[in-house]
Amino acid sequence: MLKIGIIGGSGLDDPDILKNANELDIETEYGTPSSPVLSGKINDVETVILARHGRNHQYSPTKVNNRANIKALQKAGATHIIATTACGSLRKEIDRGHLVILDQFIDFTRFRKNTFADSFENGPVHTAMAHPFDEGLRKQLYETAKHLDLKVHDKGCVVTIEGPRFSTVAESKMFRMLGADVINMSIAPEAMLANEAGIPYAAVAMSTDYDCWKEDEAPVTWDEILSVFNQNADNVKKLLVKAIEELKE
Repeated sequence: MLKIGIIGGSGLDDPDILKNANELDIETEYGTPSSPVLSGKINDVETVILARHGRNHQYSPTKVNNRANIKALQKAGATHIIATTACGSLRKEIDRGHLVILDQFIDFTRFRKNTFADSFENGPVHTAMAHPFDEGLRKQLYETAKHLDLKVHDKGCVVTIEGPRFSTVAESKMFRMLGADVINMSIAPEAMLANEAGIPYAAVAMSTDYDCWKEDEAPVTWDEILSVFNQNADNVKKLLVKAIEELKE
């Protein structure tokens, strides 16, 4: 049976999109997830939501327990995971407020636990990661966004940095040369773990700024990110609700 897990980035973990919501207190062998899992329905589809950074945004990217989060959604019965995230744009054509249905990542994190296999005692674990984002989910998200007349890009490579600081100009320009289209601090470790757990995973990234490579603009600030994010968060929520409705058919 289809059951969607949503990992909500900053401001995109709105419990009000769930009907008949109830809270699940799930513990895992990897610790406590960032927030209690909320269980309910979206358009008659069983759905569970988890707040990546905690309900009060109390966890920095480095301190998010991604292993516990993915495992908690798995224990809650999620058959698919859709993640949302704010991101900086590394391409002029990806403007503020645009959505990107990610298809690749580059991992520049340093301190994350990004595998469930702490030991090879029971055999080696080398998860295939050539195409980390599920094509079926990606296609549905893109087609739904187009149907809703949202500004959306059908693919994009995200570089995930450790944070919580923003990039230097040199780093931002390097990431562009490496082929990254957007930048954030969350997605790569999540995608790795979801793939290792065998759960189809896709991510919708909302561009909020131009990082700092575009030197004809002031470097990004957190206040700027919040401003653009708040203006466009409803678009992401509409996309999630409609895409989940389409997935059940």
